[in-house]
Amino acid sequence: MKPVIKVFFYSTYGHMYAMAKSAAEGAEKAGAEVVVKRFPETIPQDVLTQMGAVEAQKQFAHVPELGPQDFEGADGIILVTASRYSNIPGQVANILDQTGGIWANQKLKGKVGGAIVGTATQHGGQEGTALTIHRYFLHQGMVVAGLPYTYQGQSGVDEIRGGSPYGATTIAGGDGGRMPSEDELAGAAYHGAYIAEIAAKLTR
Repeated sequence: MKPVIKVFFYSTYGHMYAMAKSAAEGAEKAGAEVVVKRFPETIPQDVLTQMGAVEAQKQFAHVPELGPQDFEGADGIILVTASRYSNIPGQVANILDQTGGIWANQKLKGKVGGAIVGTATQHGGQEGTALTIHRYFLHQGMVVAGLPYTYQGQSGVDEIRGGSPYGATTIAGGDGGRMPSEDELAGAAYHGAYIAEIAAKLTR
């Protein structure tokens, strides 16, 4: 039986969608059945227009939106999201807050969880956001899987790069103009594969 890995992402301009796709590809190559869905956007359309996000969001408009019920039936869950002041965005929190029934029935107990996050700056709260997601996983009784240092791409200092033992990360730049680098995408793929491998062991 292939483990089922669900990749849930929230992306405003496409940065985190790119990371989610890489994580999904990594999990699939590791032998998992992968489901990708996006957190519903709650920002009004006129505000998104002012933000210049409407055009960018067309690239993942085809991806189905998720609801709290989608957390069921997963052997592993990867939450991929931008950071808001070292915390998860309201769009993500809105769905997580609706999973009380899943928590009450311990439907995620023993499943694997991983966090992939992005910020504008190198010190913009990546690890704080990942730890917020980790706390959610722990309350659900899940096993938390970060990005091991066996992925050596996160260790170099020769260029700007994301990456953390708390999970794969990316840096967008203050104006959002920097898309995930090849190294950051590779980190997301490695993270996805790692979670799939752990989930496979736990489901045997």
